[in-house]
Amino acid sequence: MLMLSAVLGMFLMISSGNLLLFFLSLELATIPVAAMVNFDLEKKGASEAAMKMILSSAFSSGILLFGISLVYGITGTIIFAEMPALLDGSPLMIMAFVFLFTAFAFKLSIVPFHLWTADVYQGAPFATTSFLSVLSKGSVAFIFMATMYKAFQPMQEVWYNMIMLLSVVTMIVGNLFAMRQQNIKRFLAFSSIAQVGFILVGMSSNSDMGTASVVYFMLIYSFSNLAAFGVAAAIASQTGKEKIDDYKGLYQTNPFLSWVLALALFSLAGIPPTAGFFGKLFLITAGASKGNYLFITIAALNMIVSLYYYLKVVRAVFMDKNEQHVEKIIIHPSTRFALMICAAGIVLVGLLSWIYDYIETLS
Repeated sequence: MLMLSAVLGMFLMISSGNLLLFFLSLELATIPVAAMVNFDLEKKGASEAAMKMILSSAFSSGILLFGISLVYGITGTIIFAEMPALLDGSPLMIMAFVFLFTAFAFKLSIVPFHLWTADVYQGAPFATTSFLSVLSKGSVAFIFMATMYKAFQPMQEVWYNMIMLLSVVTMIVGNLFAMRQQNIKRFLAFSSIAQVGFILVGMSSNSDMGTASVVYFMLIYSFSNLAAFGVAAAIASQTGKEKIDDYKGLYQTNPFLSWVLALALFSLAGIPPTAGFFGKLFLITAGASKGNYLFITIAALNMIVSLYYYLKVVRAVFMDKNEQHVEKIIIHPSTRFALMICAAGIVLVGLLSWIYDYIETLS
């Protein structure tokens, strides 16, 4: 019931045409997820993770409400379609925009508003962490892009510079912290933060190509992250192991899980011919349409840096030796089927070019 309520909130949020409906649907999507984080009462750190999420969500909601009130006070409307003609670019309007932008940054874990992410991911059950990482982040990214492109189109110069700066910082911080992680959940948390930085690269283009590249990448990101979390969940449920060092030699006892995890990490790293490579290629191509090649170069360098920590996990799984191997995992048929679907998506979404073309026609 909690998950259905959250999904309903996300659907309403994506389809919202004004700031009030957006705020209400965002809260409908957030509050059940906070309860889901603390669903496993016996799990160590679950209550702490839920409290951190509630406090960060309450803080960002307050900022969002303050921004909405300023927008309404200046323009006299909260309807997205009516706002562009009424934006005056005044300092007060810029302040209102900054408040709204900050609220989105909290929800998307954009640096420096990411501090809650790793602790919540680690403390929550795997199912909730996957939900937070994929559906929750994807829906907020979509409405964030729609708000920037439609409601705040006249302020493009303001938000382009903000997105460009935060994109670079988010990629760098996400990559640097991911290198240091030993817990698989924290590793994937900082990995997802770095991926948000790449999403902002495509979003900065403010074009149909940018919209298509972001939606296409989010589809790929969903398959990749669900596959990675699915493998980690299968291992943790039967062994209780969540550290990357515990994955050493996993291939010797669990080849299926090893290959699915490797495929997911290859895709997140953007290694061809996985779909993640094409997703990041389209994001960078969209970002390059603005002509800021220094920005694109930094994004490409961060993509190369991310290879280190993704391949470190793959090396541990396939090459490193471990005297205490992870025992043979008994995979439930439904779990195996879901992992196979994710693996197929990682491969086929990149190879079937008509998928991107179809998304581009919709945008």
